[in-house]
Amino acid sequence: MKLQDMFSLKGKVSIVTGGGRGIGQYIATGLAEAGSDLVLASRKMATLEKTAEELRKFGVKVLPVKCDMGSKEDIENMVDATMKEFGKIDVLVNNAGVTWGAPTLDFPLDKWDKVFEVNVRGVWILSQKVAKIMKDAGGGKIINISSVYGSRGSLEIAHPAVPYNSSKAAVELLTKNLAVKLAQYKINVNAIAPGFFKTDMMGFIFKPEMKGILDATLAYIPLAKYGEEDDVKGLAVFLASKASDFITGTIIPLDGGMLAK
Repeated sequence: MKLQDMFSLKGKVSIVTGGGRGIGQYIATGLAEAGSDLVLASRKMATLEKTAEELRKFGVKVLPVKCDMGSKEDIENMVDATMKEFGKIDVLVNNAGVTWGAPTLDFPLDKWDKVFEVNVRGVWILSQKVAKIMKDAGGGKIINISSVYGSRGSLEIAHPAVPYNSSKAAVELLTKNLAVKLAQYKINVNAIAPGFFKTDMMGFIFKPEMKGILDATLAYIPLAKYGEEDDVKGLAVFLASKASDFITGTIIPLDGGMLAK
């Protein structure tokens, strides 16, 4: 097989949760450029519609579907809509996630539960449902989005969101466990652990009053930069394509060297 064919996603159908903006939008763009048709899912339909229109310029079909990853019914309806429109699912990108900021010693239990409901429970529900479809089709690729915080603690002043790290650690072990259990069905399961990217979720750290934290964070990244769209597209396409057929159960840091330091 020629190299360009190994990375091609023409004829594939990919679901990207949280695909309307941020890292999800970056990943969806890369998959579209590689030729994959797309289902974009998130809570905000207006954002999805805007992104879908931008991605259709690559000559692919894009279906935006409103979906709250904290709702089992929404997840099931989104998968059903995908199958009705395309009849198959080749790639699943579990990107959607939430966080909530509050002092650790006063962190509200309902917000802890919400973070885990979306970041872990929702990922499991969707992965299980899609894996059944992939099994019947002879295989597929599941890509989970974790975080550098999935394997470390974080300072209160910079990241007062205590359940987030734990939820992403759960995603990383779920990735490894599913990789082992689903390998028999030729379903590859891997995860990307992004560091600091210029996205809406990380917008708080770019505020003027956070300059000291921003400078300190940048100094801790060996490549001395924040991640942008082109820094994630290639890795996502690689993990979605035949080029990664012998890779499963991996957690790949995408952090400019932050975890290596």
